[in-house]
Amino acid sequence: MTQHSRLGLASSLASLTLISASAAAQSVTRPPANGQQPLEEIIVKATKIERPLDHVPSAASVVGQDDIQYARQQLGLDEALNRVPGMFMQNRYNFAQDLRISIRGFGARAQFGIRGVKVLVDGIPETLPDGQGAVDSLDLGAMSSVEVLRGPSSSIYGNAAGGVISVTSESGTKEPYAELRYEGGEFDFAKYQLKTGGETDKLNYLVSVSDQSLDGYRQQSRAENKLLTGRFDVDLGNDRDFLAVINYTDQPVSNDPGGVTLAQMNANPRAAFPANVLFDAGEELDQTRVGFVYTAPLGKNGSFRARNYYAWRNFANQLPVQAGGMVNIDRTFGGAGFDYHYDGYWLDRPNHLVVGADFDDQDDGRTRHANVLGVQGALSFDQREHVESAGIFIQDELSLSKRTRLTMGARTDKVNFDVTDHFLADGNDSGELNFDHTSPMVGVNVDLSQSTVLYATYSTSFETPTTTELNKPDTSGGFNPSLRPMIATNYEVGLRGRVSAKHRYEVAVFTIDVQDELIPFEVLGAPGRNYYQNAGKSQRNGVELSWTMNPTDALRATFSYTYSDFTFSQFVDSVGNNYAGKVIPGTSENVAFAEIEYHKRGWFAALDATYNDGQYGDNANTTKVAGYTIANLRLGYETDAGKMHISPFVGVYNLLDETYSENVRLNPIGGRYYEAGPWRNAYAGVTARWRF
Repeated sequence: MTQHSRLGLASSLASLTLISASAAAQSVTRPPANGQQPLEEIIVKATKIERPLDHVPSAASVVGQDDIQYARQQLGLDEALNRVPGMFMQNRYNFAQDLRISIRGFGARAQFGIRGVKVLVDGIPETLPDGQGAVDSLDLGAMSSVEVLRGPSSSIYGNAAGGVISVTSESGTKEPYAELRYEGGEFDFAKYQLKTGGETDKLNYLVSVSDQSLDGYRQQSRAENKLLTGRFDVDLGNDRDFLAVINYTDQPVSNDPGGVTLAQMNANPRAAFPANVLFDAGEELDQTRVGFVYTAPLGKNGSFRARNYYAWRNFANQLPVQAGGMVNIDRTFGGAGFDYHYDGYWLDRPNHLVVGADFDDQDDGRTRHANVLGVQGALSFDQREHVESAGIFIQDELSLSKRTRLTMGARTDKVNFDVTDHFLADGNDSGELNFDHTSPMVGVNVDLSQSTVLYATYSTSFETPTTTELNKPDTSGGFNPSLRPMIATNYEVGLRGRVSAKHRYEVAVFTIDVQDELIPFEVLGAPGRNYYQNAGKSQRNGVELSWTMNPTDALRATFSYTYSDFTFSQFVDSVGNNYAGKVIPGTSENVAFAEIEYHKRGWFAALDATYNDGQYGDNANTTKVAGYTIANLRLGYETDAGKMHISPFVGVYNLLDETYSENVRLNPIGGRYYEAGPWRNAYAGVTARWRF
C-alpha cells in the first residue's frame, strides 16, 4: 500500500469523525418512508430463536435492503458485507473461483467456493452436506436482508458453521409493481434485471430475472450469469404459512485468469497466468434449486416449522494442467428438517425452547479428463461420491431475571462419506469415511442499563473436509484417509449499547482454539489444483468493534474495525517444516471500514473506504502480499412521475486508483500469489418501477 493511501485513509477517518457501522445496526436507518427500520427494532432470526439483537448472546450483524441493492453494482455480496467486523472478503472479480469469504479466519483457506461458513437462503441451506458452499446463485437484486453470525455456530447449524450467513429474499409489496433495472460500466459490464412483486389476500410473491456479463479487468476473466429467482408466500389461515422458493442459475462462461508472480503483476496487472490462457481455464455451471418451508402453530404455546429442498447442479471446470485438468461434476443434493418452538415458563421464568433435526444428502458423479489445450482428452478419473448428514439439536433461552438471560444449546451431527471408484485401471479406490461430533454452547446476556448490554458466550464448531478437499495428492481415486475434521472452541465477551437515540456501538473480544486446521497446498506439475493437510493446533485472538451514528435523519455514518492475531500453535507439515508461531496465511491483522451516507429530498450519496494491512500467502510467512485502501463512491436520485418511480445512479470503484492484489492464492507453486484488482472504474444505471 502506498504512503499516499495510508494518509488518505487517516484523513478520511479523521474527517468523518466516527463514521460508523455497527454489526448490530447494519439494517438501514433512514426515515421510515424509505422502508427502513429504526435502530431499536433490529430482529435476528438466524439464531433459531427469533429475538432482538441485544438479546443475542454472541456477535451478530444485520444488513438491510438498501445497503445490499441501492446504487450498487451488485457484482458480489462483499459490496454490502464489507462493513461487518470480523468478516474478510476477496476475489470478487474471479467468478470461476467464487467470492472468498472468511469469518474470524473460518473460510480463509478456500480457493474455490465458500468454506467454514454456513450459507442459508430463506432458511434453506446453500451449503452442501460436506461443507462446501457457494454464492454464485444468490440474486443480490432480490434480497431484503442478510444476517451474519460471527464465530462458531455448530450448536445450531452443524458441519462447517464457523460463521453463518443467512439471506432473506425480498417479498412483494402490497401494491403490485414491475421494475426494470439496467446498468453498464467499464470492462464491458452490462446487467439487466426485471422484477415484479405484489400481494393478494392469500399470496405474496416476487419474481426476479437478471442477465449479467463482464469481460473483466484481466485477460481470461470473462463471466456471464443469468438468474431466475422466485419467492411465493401463501397464507393458509389460522397462523399457517407455506413458503416456496425457486432459483435457476446459468453461468455458461466464468474464466479463470489465475494467480501470477509479483514481477508479472507489476509488469502487466491485466495479464493472466500463461498456462490459464493456454488451457482455457475456467468453469461453467447451471443449477436449479427449489425449497419449501411450512410453518404452523402446535398447541397453546408452540409452533412447528418444516423445510424440504432439492437441487440439481451441473458443473465443469478446466484447470491449467493437462493431466486430469478437465473436471465434470453431476450433482444432486437435497434435504429436510424441522424444528419445534415452545414459548412458556420454566421455574416460573419466561422460557423459549427449540428442538429440531436436519437430514441432508449429496450425490456427486465426478470425472476427470485430460485437458489438451482446452479440448477434452482421455478419461483418467471416474467415481461416485455420496455424502449423508444428520443432526439433532436443542436450544433454550431462560430469563433468569428481568435483566439476565441464559442460553444453552447442543447439537450432535453424523457425516458419512462414501466413494465408489469406477475407474479401475489404477486399482479400486472405493471406500468410506465417517465423522461425528457434538457441539455445545452456552451464553448469557446481562442488561447493565436500559442502553447497555453485556454478553459472554462459549461456542464450538466442527468442519469436515469436503469431497474436493479429500482428493489425494498422488491424483489417484478415492478419499484421503489422513484428513481429519477441524474442531474449534470459541470464548467471547461483548458489549452492545446506545449513546442517545442516534448512536449504536458493539465491541467483541474473542479467543478461539482450533485443532486440525485444514490448510491448502499445491504440488509440482499441478499448478492451480489444491490439496489439503491438517495443522496440529492454531490460536485465533481478535477484537471487533463497530459504531453507527445517525446525527440527522438525512445522514448516517459507519465505522468498523477488526484486529486479528491468528497463528499456528503446532504445525509440522508432511516434509518436516515446523510452522509453529507463524501467522495463518490468508488472514489480515488489521481491517477497517468507514462510510458516510447522505439521503435527502430524493438525493443520495455514499462514500466508503476499506483498509487491509496485508496478508501472508504461505505457511512459512516468507511472502506478505501488500495491503491496500479501496475507496468507492455512489450517487443516486429518486423521483416520482405519476405511477412511475425513477432512480438513476452512478458509482466509482477504487476512487484512489490503488494498485493492489484483490485476491491472494495460498501456498502456490512458483510464487503465484497475486491476482490484481482493477484500476479506478465507473458504472451507471437506472431503475424504473411501475406501480399498478
